Amino acid sequence: MRDGKYNESGLLKMWAAEGPQLLWHYEGLGLGYTSVAIANNRLYVTGLIDDEDLVLFVFDLTGNLLNKKTLSKEWTTNFPGPRSTVCVNEGKLYVFNALGVLFCLDETTLDIVWKKDFLNDVDGKYVRFGITENPLIVGDKLFMTPGGDNHNMVALNKNTGELIWASPGTGTPSSYCSPIFIDNHSIPIIVTYLAGARNEEDRTFANVLVGFNADTGELLWTHTQPSGNDINPNTPLYSDGYIFSSTGYGGGSWKLRLTNGGRDVEEVWYNSADNQHHGPIKVGDYIYTTAHRNRGFYCIDWKTGETKYREQSQSQSAMIYADGMLYAYDDTGGMSLIKPNPNRFELVGKFQITLGTDEHWAHPVINNGVMYIRHGDALMAYKVK
Repeated sequence: MRDGKYNESGLLKMWAAEGPQLLWHYEGLGLGYTSVAIANNRLYVTGLIDDEDLVLFVFDLTGNLLNKKTLSKEWTTNFPGPRSTVCVNEGKLYVFNALGVLFCLDETTLDIVWKKDFLNDVDGKYVRFGITENPLIVGDKLFMTPGGDNHNMVALNKNTGELIWASPGTGTPSSYCSPIFIDNHSIPIIVTYLAGARNEEDRTFANVLVGFNADTGELLWTHTQPSGNDINPNTPLYSDGYIFSSTGYGGGSWKLRLTNGGRDVEEVWYNSADNQHHGPIKVGDYIYTTAHRNRGFYCIDWKTGETKYREQSQSQSAMIYADGMLYAYDDTGGMSLIKPNPNRFELVGKFQITLGTDEHWAHPVINNGVMYIRHGDALMAYKVK
């Protein structure tokens, strides 16, 4: 679903003043912003080592390093390190570097099964902060957004890397966004963001949310969503026939209704809460989000778009949801436990992440009562059950 929600139960509803128990930690991942992927009692995460190499790390659930593999060169310019979390699917690992190369590995041996260079093999377009998209796999298809003129979005065979279809889309670059799949309309739909042209008069970018036919690559619809930048990393949210999207830099948030069996959309409402790249969460009839230029923690009525309240004390936060609670990892290193309440901001616990390096941008992950936080060079596991 890519909605930030974890199917967990029995989690703590309050934390000690110093936070939940730290079970283990590992330092030595190098630079990077990827979260952990968990499958078959293994943890997978990537990092930038020796200032140039993309390295895949494999841990067991108790923090023991089982294996590591150097795959390629990695992004070393602005904010060095990998961005895309490892994707695990039916015995294979899919690792995407910020230079635009996708590796498919055997999960057991870590041998390379195939690889695809999106900038050279399918004429993708370079983006200034490195490519951050996470592959989307549905059945045997793997969807990615090279952002080229003729290969704007592509579907590959996940087992071989062969091209199934390519769509010219809007012909504009990708916009750091990971797509979603919607399958309960008359046609299957892929939704993502693409960058838009800059208006030199007001210095805004006419970014677009787009819908593609997942079977054919046909561009179904576009919805222009201007902001002060062409960076739109938030995966859209889908719920009961509606799409919610949010972009930072003064952009805001939109709710759209899918119409004509998914072949078109219409705008329902707009709200100025501009989430940069931290992920809004829908709980019941409310959206909980933090904002970029319009700083603070917002509760927004899903039906009307009305802001129920804004709590300015909460910084921009990568948020997830599990067992009735919000987990908010903010950009200053604070890890907060928040009870979703449409009437008031209800903070029930908070502690500071002190291990690791550089920006606090990776999203937390919860699995079997353990919360994993990656902060640059460090990976931490906390007992939250």
